[in-house]
Amino acid sequence: MSTARDDILGAIRRRTRKSGQNEVETHATLQDRLQSHPRNLIPTRGQGDPATQVATFTEWAEKHAATTVTLDSLSDVPAAVADYLRSNNLPPAIKMSPDESLGGIDWSTQPQIETATGRADGSETASLTPAFAGIAETGTLMMTTSPGTPNTLNFLPETHIVVLRQSQIVGSYEDVWDRLRERYGAGNMPRSANFITGPSRTGDIDMKIEMGAHGPKRLHILVVKD
Repeated sequence: MSTARDDILGAIRRRTRKSGQNEVETHATLQDRLQSHPRNLIPTRGQGDPATQVATFTEWAEKHAATTVTLDSLSDVPAAVADYLRSNNLPPAIKMSPDESLGGIDWSTQPQIETATGRADGSETASLTPAFAGIAETGTLMMTTSPGTPNTLNFLPETHIVVLRQSQIVGSYEDVWDRLRERYGAGNMPRSANFITGPSRTGDIDMKIEMGAHGPKRLHILVVKD
């Protein structure tokens, strides 16, 4: 078993080694790449000033079947959630992330909404979570997991409502990885990082798009001004 493993890893090393480099030089090249974080060709679509990036993000999120609304502050979140649930004929109940970023929201203004915090178990109809970041070039959300942001809330309920501050929107994927490294520090990562672009869908059955195939069938993004 050890010999077979060594053969496989040796073949990978030979194929990934640059022409003329020995193993030590190849290792140095890889370490340099890991430390320098080189940037690839970045589409111009996600570039521009912050206001342009916010507009691009919402445009592309909606192109991917998400819905968005812009709020003046976090205090507007309860009313926005109530409006969304009502307009989609959904039960007035949400399961929220126990993250401190949502802890200051006053739900007393919408007493008809039943709120609870914690992980989802599959019985919930709607969840409310914060996002780590939004990526303008594709209208994609980056979600990171922690005790305060359990992954189940992102995927089990049929309706996923996300709170995203405008200052969390970046232009490109390279930008969001920079922000992740800045947040967690060199050599550290969250347990998982998920990219969500619109609600879950599939076209496997008769080439017909079906929403909610592998996760939420609705994605609603509350873009909050800073």
